[in-house]
Amino acid sequence: MNLSRRRILVLLPTAAIAWKFVKAGTPEAAPNYTMSEHWWGMLIDIPKCIGCGNCVRACQAENDVPDGFFRTWVERYHVTDVNMTNPEVISPDGGKEGFPAVTEDAGKYFFVPKLCNHCADSPCTQVCPVGATFVSPDGVVLVDQKYCLGCAYCVQACPYGCRYLHPEKRVADKCTLCYHRITKGLTTACCESCPTGARRLVDLKNPNDPIHAFLKRPCAQAADCHRRQGLLQRAGWIGEMKAVVSFQLSGFSRWGLALTASNGDPALRTDN
Repeated sequence: MNLSRRRILVLLPTAAIAWKFVKAGTPEAAPNYTMSEHWWGMLIDIPKCIGCGNCVRACQAENDVPDGFFRTWVERYHVTDVNMTNPEVISPDGGKEGFPAVTEDAGKYFFVPKLCNHCADSPCTQVCPVGATFVSPDGVVLVDQKYCLGCAYCVQACPYGCRYLHPEKRVADKCTLCYHRITKGLTTACCESCPTGARRLVDLKNPNDPIHAFLKRPCAQAADCHRRQGLLQRAGWIGEMKAVVSFQLSGFSRWGLALTASNGDPALRTDN
């Protein structure tokens, strides 16, 4: 993040107000941060991802993620005309150091960043026997490691493979949307380090957030898949292959799936 002198002068008073809460490990309790005023999510713009691995390295450095484990990672998909439904997917070391050069020209290649979807009604929160996994009032799925038993029920329950047991702490770990940062007015480490803006932290309760303009675009027509899917996600992907749009506002939740063509027009809309 580039901070001008003027920007620093703006941030410093805010940090000063929140500092004792930050030191106490409860930044969300600071008087200048109100949980009920936010509902966090992330938008992934697939065509912008270049597979550089900056996000993976930044996440590891920011959150002290052990080697061989990932809170976020990047996958490369190779789709050919003869095998559209079963693409080749690789993710060497989570894409942390990038990807090998392409050896086959046929088909289409693209990168997909992955992270915890911060689902509403998430399976991980439902199976935790002690309530160590929970949803914060501002919409982030978190793990209270003081209460975690290390039973790994949540790891098994996550349908996206986004959790792991920390090899040293023996507790569940996962993406927190850099909760210690976003509650202080910063963005996530992965968003900050992305050179193309492929990742965007969004606040669904902020009427001025660009996410609302995106949701009005034709390529983001969301079908209500509540009856069929059951999982409501707050991490969304847009791009060549599929767009997942999720939001929870005004007391209700919806989860939508729309396939888009390369020109951004809807290629498919699912209504049941």
